[in-house]
Amino acid sequence: MNDHYYTRTPSSASRPAECTFSYRGEELVFQTDAGVFSRGEVDTGTRLLLEALPETLQGEILDLGCGWGVIGISIAKKWPGTRVTMADVNTRALDLSRENAKRNRAEVVCVESDGMAAFAGRHFDAIVTNPPIRAGKQVIYKMFSDAAAALTEGGALYLVIRKQQGAESCIRFLETIYSEVEKLDRSGGFWVLRACAPRPAKK
Repeated sequence: MNDHYYTRTPSSASRPAECTFSYRGEELVFQTDAGVFSRGEVDTGTRLLLEALPETLQGEILDLGCGWGVIGISIAKKWPGTRVTMADVNTRALDLSRENAKRNRAEVVCVESDGMAAFAGRHFDAIVTNPPIRAGKQVIYKMFSDAAAALTEGGALYLVIRKQQGAESCIRFLETIYSEVEKLDRSGGFWVLRACAPRPAKK
């Protein structure tokens, strides 16, 4: 069976590949590898998600499903006053994220977590994710609903999804959990969404 980027311990042979990325004036260098999403380049969805983030971020930030670390490290470098946590179920991804944080002198904390499982009782001012679509709706929708319970007052979930991979149904689901769901960008076949003001949990 082939590895997926959400496999906990990839068995595929290591094939390192370096890439560079410029984010709002920050020049960054990353080591990537096989068995981790988007080897060798920053994928279009992640790029659009980062470009659509607000001009200012502050407080506690979670990069959920961080892969080799481009989202969390870009945020930590651009807004050094933030406290960035990066989480992934893939141990190879986490090793790369730690290495890339050191390489780019970014202050982050990396945590192994299956979705939001490791963050019971934690709250974040922003949760940013390019979710593992191929893991299926049940997996990613749980991530979105668990994120709602982990946002501070005024906090927001930022995510990107391909239109052809269920963006419209994703919005309908998000609207059952969040009072406000906004399209920040629709380009290149991707939708970048912002969801905030979680609805009261149903009893």
